[in-house]
Amino acid sequence: MVAQDRDQWTEPGAHEVAPGVHRIPLPLPQDGLRAVNVYAIRDGDRVVLVDGGWALAESEELLAQSLDKIGYGLADISAFLVTHAHRDHYTQAVAVRRQFGSRVSLGEGERPSLELLAPTAPRREIAQVRLLESAGAGHLAQQVRAGLDPNPDRTDWEPPDHWLPDGARVPLGERTLEAVHTPGHTRGHLVYHDAAQEVLFAGDHVLPHITPSIGFEQAVVTSPLADYLTSLRLVRAMPDARLLPAHGPVTASVHERVDELLLHHEERLDASLAAMQSGADTAYEVAARLGWTRRKRALADMDVFNQMLAVLETAAHLAVLAERGRVRCEDLDGVRHYAPA
Repeated sequence: MVAQDRDQWTEPGAHEVAPGVHRIPLPLPQDGLRAVNVYAIRDGDRVVLVDGGWALAESEELLAQSLDKIGYGLADISAFLVTHAHRDHYTQAVAVRRQFGSRVSLGEGERPSLELLAPTAPRREIAQVRLLESAGAGHLAQQVRAGLDPNPDRTDWEPPDHWLPDGARVPLGERTLEAVHTPGHTRGHLVYHDAAQEVLFAGDHVLPHITPSIGFEQAVVTSPLADYLTSLRLVRAMPDARLLPAHGPVTASVHERVDELLLHHEERLDASLAAMQSGADTAYEVAARLGWTRRKRALADMDVFNQMLAVLETAAHLAVLAERGRVRCEDLDGVRHYAPA
C-alpha cells in the first residue's frame, strides 16, 4: 500500500460507514498522526458522537462543516461517548459542551488521570519523567522535562457528565451500544460495541496500521501491557465486527487485526529478551537495540517524544517478561535492571 493510499482516510468529510453512522476525520497538530476519526450516529433529530477530537478552532470548524453535510449542526450534538481521556479524543467534547450543553460520557477508569489533570489539582511532574529515569534514560528524562510547559493550560480537562462503568448499555434510537472496558492504552479505555450492526467503535484500542502506545497517562498502572494483552483477548472473544478505529481507515474484521497485534507483541517480547541476552540490561538499552516503526528506525533517529514512547513501551514489555518468569529484575540507584532468568 503506497503512502498516499494509507493517508486517504484523512480526507475531510462525513463518510457513511454503516447505516446512520458517519466517520468524520478531524485534524491534529502533529507530524505523526494526522487526523482522528470521530463517528456521528443518528439519534432521531439529534446526533451522538463517539469521541470529540482535539479542541482546535480548525477542528471545530471542520466538524461543523462535516455535520452540515448530513443535516446537523454543532447544537444538534446531544452527547459525546468518549473512548478515553487523551487530548485528541476528549478536549473538543468539553469545548462543544461549553457552547451547546452536550453531555459528555467517559469510562470511570479514567477518573484518576483526569483528577490529576484538573485545573485545581496540585502542579506535579508528569509520571513519564520518573518512568524514564527508572528505565535508565535519565538524559531523555531531562530533555522531556526541559520541553514541558511550566504552566500548562488545564482548562480543557473538565470532568464528564457521566462516568460509564464496564458493560453500560447506551440506547440510541433504534440501536444500543455496549461500553466495554479495554484497559491498556489507558486504564479506563472503552470501546463501544453495536452488536446488531456488527461494528465496533474501537478508539485507540485496535488500530489498523499502527500499534497504540501503552499506558501513556497521568495515573500510571503497574503493567499496562499485561492489561492491554488481556483486553485484546477479551475483544477477540467477542463476535467479530467491522473495525471503526480512531486513527486509520475502517476495515472488515476486528479479529484479524487483533490477531496481528497479539503476534506483534509476542515478537517484541522475544526481541526484547534477545536484546538482554546480547548484553542490554535496562529498558533504555533494550529499546536502543530494537527497530521502531515499520521502517525499523533506530531509537536515536526519532524525536524526543517518540523516543519516550519507545522506551516506556519497552519497559512495559520487560515487565511482562518478568511476570512470565523469563527475566529477573532489581532496582539499583533508582534504575531497574533486567537479566534473563
